[in-house]
Amino acid sequence: MSKLLLIIKREFIAKVRNKSFIVMTFLSPLLFVGIGAFVGYLSSMKADMKTIAIHDETGKFVSQFKSDEEYKYLDLSSVDTKILKDSIVKESYEGLLIIPKAANNESLQKGIQYVSNDSPSVMFVEKLEDVISKKITDENFLAQGLDTLKISNAKAAVSINLTKASGEEALKGLNEIKIAIGGAFGYLIMMFIVIYGNMVMRSVIEEKTSRIIEVIISSVKPFQLMMGKIIGTSMAGILQFLIWAILGVAAMFIMTSVFGVQMGAASASQSQEAMAMAQKEMGGDFQMYLKEILNLPLLSIALGFIIYFVGGYFLYSSFYAAIGAAVDNETDSQQFLLPIIMPLILGVYIGFFTVINDPHGTVATVFSMIPLTSPIVMLMRIPFGVPWWQIAISVTLLFGTFLGVVWFASKIYRVGILMYGKKPTWKELYKWLKY
Repeated sequence: MSKLLLIIKREFIAKVRNKSFIVMTFLSPLLFVGIGAFVGYLSSMKADMKTIAIHDETGKFVSQFKSDEEYKYLDLSSVDTKILKDSIVKESYEGLLIIPKAANNESLQKGIQYVSNDSPSVMFVEKLEDVISKKITDENFLAQGLDTLKISNAKAAVSINLTKASGEEALKGLNEIKIAIGGAFGYLIMMFIVIYGNMVMRSVIEEKTSRIIEVIISSVKPFQLMMGKIIGTSMAGILQFLIWAILGVAAMFIMTSVFGVQMGAASASQSQEAMAMAQKEMGGDFQMYLKEILNLPLLSIALGFIIYFVGGYFLYSSFYAAIGAAVDNETDSQQFLLPIIMPLILGVYIGFFTVINDPHGTVATVFSMIPLTSPIVMLMRIPFGVPWWQIAISVTLLFGTFLGVVWFASKIYRVGILMYGKKPTWKELYKWLKY
């Protein structure tokens, strides 16, 4: 055990003293903030105004198109279409909408054209079609002697009230909030596994190529060395996350202290306005949504995140360590990485496409039990309320599989760390497992 602790200490110190680790620990938050500010700036920028020429031979539709911040519609019905098409080629206009005369509306709706140099977006084309369709539909109603106003007033807007079996009122969109919370934690685990799992693999490859591993392996068992690398690297990663959290809290505290007095009154009034606007947009259900969020199993979500965070990382890091021992460089590792990353990606897709619709269904339940996908899928299910026995089975399978994988990975690790100059195959890895 003392040797394992020494290896953990060595790996941890080597990682935190690394210049790149120190630089990225303090530079990454600034990069995230900078990227967020840049994306916010780009999203606030107005799109370039696009001018759409309309040649309406009927004279009935051109008035239905209203210019906005993105599109400006010009009535050029008096200009010959050939001249307008030449203008499109010269990029004087973004596009040309041609509405010809027709004997009837049925012929008209088949003869409308849109001319442009580049293919327009689907949403824009649908917008044009909706405007024209509405006008033609109204004319068809009038031709049939129907009152369009009465038809409009006769349309019903149904809003189904959701109620729980216990009699309490349920809310729309609550499932989306739950899946967003679980998905955020699941995605965080996936990113941590990929980033720090690769760090474990690179560490093994570096020591193997520098032949340091030959000296180390004479003093410790391969299993101890592999576990020390996994645990030491994970502790360095957790330390990095803690530093980021402390920096974030400190930044919020400083900003609150510095700008709080000056902006207190303004922010209070703005928050009240925002609260009122949110309540208005959500139909007065804002407080109910807040109450439902607070009623979520927050403690179970937090504990589940820690447990699946540790279990998932240890499980996949064992694979990464075995791959690092089997190859001589990162290029050769690519053929082995895809089967490892695929279950993580599958877990994300399973979570978003099945849990949101049926969190207690067969597919979601099964994949929340499978160790390779449970760290992501189960975290997405927990906000919906999962029986304790399912969580217990899932955690037991996860850590049991981790022990089994460590046992198999240590066999590959034991042979692979002393193999040089040959690119291993899946067949050779199987042979190593039988040694």
